Amino acid sequence: MNLSCHVVHLEEIYLELGNQILSMELAIDTSSDIAGIVLSHRGEILASLTWRTAHNHTVELLPNLICLLQQAKVELDSVEAIIVAKGPGSFNGLRVGLSTAKGLASALNIPLAGISTLEAEAFPFAFTGLPLRPVQKAGRDEIATALYQQKNDEWQCLEAENLTTVRALSRRIKQRTLFCGDIPSNILDELRQTVGRRAIIAQYNSQSRASCLAILGWRKLNQGEHDDPATLQPSYLRAPHITKPRARRPPDATLSEVTEPRNGNSQTGR
Repeated sequence: MNLSCHVVHLEEIYLELGNQILSMELAIDTSSDIAGIVLSHRGEILASLTWRTAHNHTVELLPNLICLLQQAKVELDSVEAIIVAKGPGSFNGLRVGLSTAKGLASALNIPLAGISTLEAEAFPFAFTGLPLRPVQKAGRDEIATALYQQKNDEWQCLEAENLTTVRALSRRIKQRTLFCGDIPSNILDELRQTVGRRAIIAQYNSQSRASCLAILGWRKLNQGEHDDPATLQPSYLRAPHITKPRARRPPDATLSEVTEPRNGNSQTGR
């Protein structure tokens, strides 16, 4: 299979005890067209692979996982926890990532931790101490956002994921705020116009999201928290649009049987 992927960071820091490689976590991020997988040990990144996909998560995720494991020279049974980005993001991407993560966690009988994609996008900027506002395009002139901040060395979620518009969001910004994530240029322009000098725009780094996912996932697991593979669901924020099929006319039905009456009368013979 011809894979459109590239290794962006592969450190041979394999932590060994004798001849045994220590336990690892596997993080999976398929939230967008920039997908990533990471191998880590207690949140320390060992190896990662990211690639751009054109909605081909279904056929690319597992081959790329095998590729990463081979390059890292480790077996899947060395993985003792699965971490997965649960959205918001691409409907198809999240479905593929969540189902793969849940299947691996169940098959290997290991813990599973779901992490917000928005949180993973905000975390690289925790060191600033500023309010962090990840923004993601959500369609219908809406954006998905949340609010995080590092206060007194404690990482906090100040506002849960929600859908809004740039104009409505701008009215809530009362102090200098760092905006981050893969923000389209038209939304960036609108943010600059409506928020003004209170908006600090961070440069987007697609490689950091999966790594931050691994770190946040390890923190969650280390606190004794994990998710049930049977109940963990993607955070879509909006239900996917499903087109209802048209009602089909029964093969031997007459026109009067499939035509809706109007004002109580049949539309045939009038």
